Amino acid sequence: MENGSISYAAGADVGAMLREWRLLRRLSQLDLALHADVSARHLSYVETGRSKPSREMIVRLAESLAVPLRERNALFMAGGFAPKYPESGLDTPRLAQIRYAVDAILAQQEPYPAYLCNRHWDILIENQAAKRLNRYLLDGRDSRHANMLHQFFDPADLRGAVENWEEIAGSLLRYLHNEVAAARAETRAETRAAGLLEEMLAYPGVPAHWRHRELGTAPAPVLTTCFGHHGTRLAFFSTITTFGTPRDVTLDEVFIESCFPADEATAAFCRRLQAEGA
Repeated sequence: MENGSISYAAGADVGAMLREWRLLRRLSQLDLALHADVSARHLSYVETGRSKPSREMIVRLAESLAVPLRERNALFMAGGFAPKYPESGLDTPRLAQIRYAVDAILAQQEPYPAYLCNRHWDILIENQAAKRLNRYLLDGRDSRHANMLHQFFDPADLRGAVENWEEIAGSLLRYLHNEVAAARAETRAETRAAGLLEEMLAYPGVPAHWRHRELGTAPAPVLTTCFGHHGTRLAFFSTITTFGTPRDVTLDEVFIESCFPADEATAAFCRRLQAEGA
């Protein structure tokens, strides 16, 4: 599977990196110090490089800042310590039980679509219902993309079948903008999220104002995707499942999206597709 790599600027200082994460989380030094149970003066010394943080201190601050595991490893290395969290493939023996659980969840979702995706919406695994639905919407062919964002933005892919495309695409763009903003705290010049954002904005018909991040916009609690194809209207809402307290970079960066029918007509259509073996 593909994971977005993190590359901090050469010689990056752990204190400066922690400061960037604090600013990203919109916390004052006092707020973070109270949350991490350290003195504000010591935190100031760490951020300015006057004091080198211990491994325990990095752990404490990273947990308080909800830093992803991949970036925590980068903090450890910048502080002169070995990385703490391994990165294992889903097909390796170490994650065999997790892979079993993922396969079981996706199979249980039948006859409705479900996907295992990484943080950049690359589709790593999909159930048979997802394949059947895509082939129906694409007149029997498979999607040309293994990335859900590209599927929804490419006019030659699923985009043409999405009735409320601006609502769905706008929500996906807000997610990407937030990812790019988080990447700035990683002090890397180029990121996978930034590249994806530019690729989405380059598709035809994307509103110009989507290039700018909307601050303070709360996502809708439930987002319904409506498809229309050959006179059939289908509606799905989704839930996202993540792995609690992950101790592996891979598990920290993947999620399961499960799609549920928003009405009985959609549920009946999915059951019919399954029965027909489409």
